[in-house]
Amino acid sequence: MTATFIGVRHHSPACARLVADTISALRPAYVLIEGPADMNHRLGELLLGHELPIAVYTGYRDAQRRHGSWAPLCEYSPEWTALTAGHAVGAETRFIDLPAWHPALAEVHNRYADAEARYAEVTERLCRTFAVDNVDALWDHLFEIEPADGLAERLATYFDLVRGDAEPGADDMAREAYMARWIRAAVADAGERPVVVVIGGFHRPALIRLSEQGERTWPELPEPPDDAVVGSYLVPYSFRRLDAFDGYQSGMPSPGYYQRLWESGPAEAARGLTEAVAVRLRARRLQVSTADLIAARATADGLALVRGHRHPARVDVLDGLASALVNEALEVPLPWATRGRLRAGNHPAIVEMVAALSGDRVGRLHPSTPLPPLVHAVTEQLCRHGLDGSGEVRLDLGKEIDRERSRLLHRLRVLAIPGLARESGPQPAGPPVLVEQWTLTDADDRLPALIEAGGYGVDPREAAAAALSEKVTAGDLDQLARLLFDAAVCGIGELTGRVLDDLTRAIGAAADLGSLGRTLTVALAMWRHDDMFRTSRSTTLGTVIAAATRRALWLAEGARGGPAPADLGRIGAMIAVRDVLTHAATPLELDTRAALGVADRIAACHEAPPDLRGASFGLGWSLRGAAAADPTRAVRGAFTPASAGDWLAGLFALAREEVLHTAGMLELLDELLGVMTDHDFLVALPALRQAFGYFPPRERHIIATRLVRWRTGSSRDLMRLDARPELVAAGMALDERVDAALRREGLITS
Repeated sequence: MTATFIGVRHHSPACARLVADTISALRPAYVLIEGPADMNHRLGELLLGHELPIAVYTGYRDAQRRHGSWAPLCEYSPEWTALTAGHAVGAETRFIDLPAWHPALAEVHNRYADAEARYAEVTERLCRTFAVDNVDALWDHLFEIEPADGLAERLATYFDLVRGDAEPGADDMAREAYMARWIRAAVADAGERPVVVVIGGFHRPALIRLSEQGERTWPELPEPPDDAVVGSYLVPYSFRRLDAFDGYQSGMPSPGYYQRLWESGPAEAARGLTEAVAVRLRARRLQVSTADLIAARATADGLALVRGHRHPARVDVLDGLASALVNEALEVPLPWATRGRLRAGNHPAIVEMVAALSGDRVGRLHPSTPLPPLVHAVTEQLCRHGLDGSGEVRLDLGKEIDRERSRLLHRLRVLAIPGLARESGPQPAGPPVLVEQWTLTDADDRLPALIEAGGYGVDPREAAAAALSEKVTAGDLDQLARLLFDAAVCGIGELTGRVLDDLTRAIGAAADLGSLGRTLTVALAMWRHDDMFRTSRSTTLGTVIAAATRRALWLAEGARGGPAPADLGRIGAMIAVRDVLTHAATPLELDTRAALGVADRIAACHEAPPDLRGASFGLGWSLRGAAAADPTRAVRGAFTPASAGDWLAGLFALAREEVLHTAGMLELLDELLGVMTDHDFLVALPALRQAFGYFPPRERHIIATRLVRWRTGSSRDLMRLDARPELVAAGMALDERVDAALRREGLITS
């Protein structure tokens, strides 16, 4: 007896009916289904009596990679009807595809994603032939709205055509070879009884060919690597997650509509869709009259007739509703005329139509369903700490019990568990804050998120550490400072082994001096002062600080550029390097002498940007202190009118105290600025204002007092005004307008 192959489109009601009818008619010995073979010994879990949609989630983690994969099932999934119909007739049901963790599925995050991308040329040609916008409309036209008579033959012709002679990739070939072994073994074992094979239509032509010859023994289940952590669990799913308009990979949109189509047929689905849209729009106070609905239905019926549909299809109803309810010009194409996520700029009524088609159904697991250890651990810990309810939670971080509660909430936040919103609390490199405020809410999607996070570990601390380690591996330097802070508030102060190597490697590959400086600032603050989260003198932070300091000096020495506005991020990086060398050079075994050599070379390099030259000069001056060479001579030699403000910005940022307290330095700067031409001074003025902004108000007052005393012999002249008060007020108003303009253009930030 040969096998009966049913090629399907995943989540197609027409295919689901064909599968159920074929199994009921043939009563086969085996029903073989495209799905993870490592779930075969747990098929009973799938049939416990869940409320669909649900999914099989597989999490995989080893030293090289982490992978998450879903196999979603709803009532109209052909794979689901194959399981239930096969069970009903007493057939042996088996999943026959490779496990989700297998390297052949390493790039597959949704097992039941359609394969249109692999045969786009053929489907585009068919769309042109049948005058439809895309493959979704084509599929409805050919299969969902048409009568079921001859459906198997039409599907076979369709999939033979779209697969054609295309050579599959190595991953598809591995999967098809494995599935073919199951088919040959089942056919041999069934004898004269039928075997039904339910697989994605893309694989059908190849499996028919591969099943004709080869060994007929049952294949072995592949084993994951010894160091791998693998877990597969059932997860509640939702129609929203199943919708292509929300980013689902399958390509099948509008699950709410197709559920109606599955339950009631195309005519009732069309009527129900119109009613659902009207109810949703009215609930959101969008005007929908009875006349609008009559016009929409009449238009849909007319479009169905023109397009050759016995009943209005999904796009017929949607086009009719859009015609009746939207009178304005549309900025973007109608969503159902394209594919993929809903775009920004759609009319509010269009957005609500798409949402009505999506539906709001959320799956529920049977109470007896096994769950990963993390779910039980989180449930127990939330209950123990009194965090299992809803409402506002205020934590006093000066108390150990509240610090422990905070660590638990942060671990769940890092794992992206819904229902936990941090309103306020300590921030990276921010001032000390001892109060943290959270808002806890019930969330329907918390259980699915916890099940998915179970792939990271068995308890919140282990799982959060693994999630943070994965982000380190991603190498996003702008997120690194936040990541280090997250590790601290989660109570994971030390990262070791490969994670620490990845962290150091990410810093070693950094190309942006500003981002590196921000990371260094946060890391140093936590290393020096953070006793609240126990990161003071942390080995992990010490490693980060040392690596970032060396990299920052290397990047600074390689920077080149002519006169340009001062880069505050670049200057901030040099400030961070100075602070590291001042406070941590000895314990972290950093070579201050070598760093000073770099600073001297940059300061003397005319090809380096002016702000970086000034900052490097300030770095050397601030670290050497009284041992520095005559700074007034160096300042006079480095001062260039064209870039004076930017050079001074770097100098003042790094050596503000030294400038203020070195005898004769302010007078020298006054002299140098005083001999500038009016043109040079006006060009340099914005940068000069930015540079002197590094002095706080009290120190600016000291500067003004000293300069006036030097020029006039008395600071009392500062308090004597010969101008009229209204002129002074007008001048102050002008100053405010100039400041506002400079801030708007990004020339000053404070």
